[in-house]
Amino acid sequence: MTTAEATRRVELAITGMTCASCANRIERKLNRLDGVTASVNYATEKASVEFPVGTTVSELVSTVEAAGYRASPERSGDDHAGELGARVAIAAFLGAPVVVLAMVPAWQFPGWQWFSLALAGVVVWVCGWPFHRAAAVNARHGASTMDTLVSMGVVVAFLWSLYALVFGEAGALGMRHAFSLVPRPSTTGDIYLEVAVGVTVFLLLGRWLEARSKRRAGSALRALLELGAKDVVVLEDGTETRVPVGRLQVGQRFVVRPGERIATDGLVVAGSSAVDRSMVTGESVPEEVRAGDEVVGGTVNAGGRLVVEATGVGQDTQLARMARLVEQAQSGKAGVQRLADRVSAVFVPVVLGLAVLTLAGWLLAGRWSSPSRRR
Repeated sequence: MTTAEATRRVELAITGMTCASCANRIERKLNRLDGVTASVNYATEKASVEFPVGTTVSELVSTVEAAGYRASPERSGDDHAGELGARVAIAAFLGAPVVVLAMVPAWQFPGWQWFSLALAGVVVWVCGWPFHRAAAVNARHGASTMDTLVSMGVVVAFLWSLYALVFGEAGALGMRHAFSLVPRPSTTGDIYLEVAVGVTVFLLLGRWLEARSKRRAGSALRALLELGAKDVVVLEDGTETRVPVGRLQVGQRFVVRPGERIATDGLVVAGSSAVDRSMVTGESVPEEVRAGDEVVGGTVNAGGRLVVEATGVGQDTQLARMARLVEQAQSGKAGVQRLADRVSAVFVPVVLGLAVLTLAGWLLAGRWSSPSRRR
């Protein structure tokens, strides 16, 4: 048995990834399986996996799901961009008053901070739930991603504001929140609801734009695959029968009438016509074909009646090969992307470490400068 026969290849659609660190973690999990070589592309949300015949696709899917993500051999039809768009719209609508009230003291009516708390709660915990859910999943697996940073920053800003409102000075009905580029040191008199809301809205907006671009890239590939004909008129013993193109076999002859798409790659055995090959070559001028000439599936018969003998069907057609090349190009990783993946693997732990050191520094500075220490 050759190496090619001993291995199989599958493309898995991955859902639930939110940054390059997620792709790195899935890739490591898959590559730990015996004989498995995997490459996970965050941009296309796909995993290209080569695996031995002793391994099943179900095992690969289970490995991905054990890491906290979802996988399937076929792309899910979920409208992720549509869901994110709704979250962005709601978050922006509810978050705008929170930011404006925090930035414009003249508009701060009595109790405005409690009104902002109610709106911010919906934005942070409902609209921003995907960040917190992803952070929790990663934490259960002992990992940290960009969602960890986002969730921690937003939650801390919200919870501190809640503490300042309930137990501090910020809850007073006459409290004013002055806008300043360089804020003065304070204890429990300041709230940061606009920070929690602003971060959530802008990151949701970024995720939505990213999801839209991915959907458009996938639409281009689907449009290429849809160029093929859906049915074909098979010619057998002088009788013409229309059947689904999937039933066409190599060696069978089929009829292409003027204006119809050529069902598959083949050789013209009768008739002459002009064929529009613009979808393959980009040429706007139709090409004349006659008996003995080759034609490509998906091109359009712009002239007379043709009888064609199929030479390639299904995945062996030029159109299918073009689609595979496009998909492989989308699934592959450029050198700069591999570098970015390596950086992202250490970025989050480094940022968390710096945050802990900063907190420790502030606590120590506050302790040694306190009145009790100075006395």
